[in-house]
Amino acid sequence: MTQHYLDIETTGLDPEIDQIITIQYQELDRNTGEAVGELTILKAWESSEKEILQKFILDTNILDPYPFSFIPLGFNLSFEHNFLKIRTKKNGLPSTDILNNPFLDLKVVGVIMNKGKFKGAGLDKLTGKESNGSKIPEWYKNKEFDQIIQYIEMETREFIKFNSWLYKKLPNLLAEFKEVNGF
Repeated sequence: MTQHYLDIETTGLDPEIDQIITIQYQELDRNTGEAVGELTILKAWESSEKEILQKFILDTNILDPYPFSFIPLGFNLSFEHNFLKIRTKKNGLPSTDILNNPFLDLKVVGVIMNKGKFKGAGLDKLTGKESNGSKIPEWYKNKEFDQIIQYIEMETREFIKFNSWLYKKLPNLLAEFKEVNGF
């Protein structure tokens, strides 16, 4: 069973017309939530959207019939899900459905930590992440690929910091909940 941080960057918000320009993933320790190994960033500007999708499918075994071969962890994985599912189909590749197998989406935790409010519950509002990525399409259009890479690396660090903090804190909350409720 392997858990991986998963994120993508795109040219916009509509998977029917916008393209995936990066797919990034990194293995995470399932006991600590910390990064294991290097961050992989697949870049469409070095090949094509189709080629990075193919490489992602091959490298991660995401289509393996065993549902625990690749467990994505992310923040608002429905965005990645919609893009991956539609863009694989548009590129003539097998449909990639990341929400039909085990996954962990920390967006839910962010909303709860934000007193149930979705507004203000983005990773950029909860952590040291400096922005929400709205400049990615402009950077891509202007071929400012170094800016995109810097953003991805910063976002990954902040996600993993948040994730590993939750791995440390949440077991204590469970113990406290059980104690308070007499379990």
